[in-house]
Amino acid sequence: MKKIYLLAATLAVALTTIAQTDTTVVKKNDGVDTIKVGKYIIIKKNKPEGTSKTVTIENRKSSKPSNLSTNWWILDLGFANVEDKTNYASAETRGYLNARGQQPFTKDDMKLIPGKTSNVNLWILMQRLNISKGYVNLKYGVGLEMFNFRYDKNISYRNNPSSQIIRDSISFSKNKLYAGYLSVPLMLNINTTPGRKKGLSFSAGVSAGYLVASRNKQISGERGKEKIRGDFDLEKFRLAYVGELGIGPIRLFGSYSMTRLHERGLEQYPYSVGIRLSNW
Repeated sequence: MKKIYLLAATLAVALTTIAQTDTTVVKKNDGVDTIKVGKYIIIKKNKPEGTSKTVTIENRKSSKPSNLSTNWWILDLGFANVEDKTNYASAETRGYLNARGQQPFTKDDMKLIPGKTSNVNLWILMQRLNISKGYVNLKYGVGLEMFNFRYDKNISYRNNPSSQIIRDSISFSKNKLYAGYLSVPLMLNINTTPGRKKGLSFSAGVSAGYLVASRNKQISGERGKEKIRGDFDLEKFRLAYVGELGIGPIRLFGSYSMTRLHERGLEQYPYSVGIRLSNW
């Protein structure tokens, strides 16, 4: 049996060398010899004279969580709206909003349909970096933030001869402005139950984005389906406050833009809230 014990110890040492570990600890207690070689543990139980000795090899992996974890393809589904701080009597606003000889634009003309104005985000990846024992983490990622602003009134975005919003002469069954941003969020995360999916967590921080696509999609009986593409003098860079709340497996998100939607004419600040489909 000594040869078996020696062979087992040699095997464990070889496996440990492959794993690049070299720690060896020997413990003797109540007739049980324990040898720890790296992540492998060899246990020899000394039984009474005349009986066989037992040799066991165990592979005990550390349960310590990784300091960096990655979550791929996170989806946000939410509703959006804008906080409108526009002075509709200003010369800049009236220069951007073309009433075509009719009554000047008011806040009511730019009103959105809340139940049909959406924010859908697709995060390619999110990473969580442990700062303090898993309770405090840094979360960051990259992805697309996509807003669909659904208008109640018959307005149209146009690029020629210059970027402007006009009061249109026909009624639309569907009239929305799409704005998509390539964004990078950075948040501080507090996790009350590290290593567990059930529990309470919350995150807060900022997101920086750049406008990568925008278009005005309309459907009417007179013109059918139309897509007018252009930047429409929308603000190219977007900076927003962002937050996340996790209650067990449920994840909620929210955002409020610090920069206005348009470069000129309108002072509107988009915000959104919804559910986040994510592993953590």
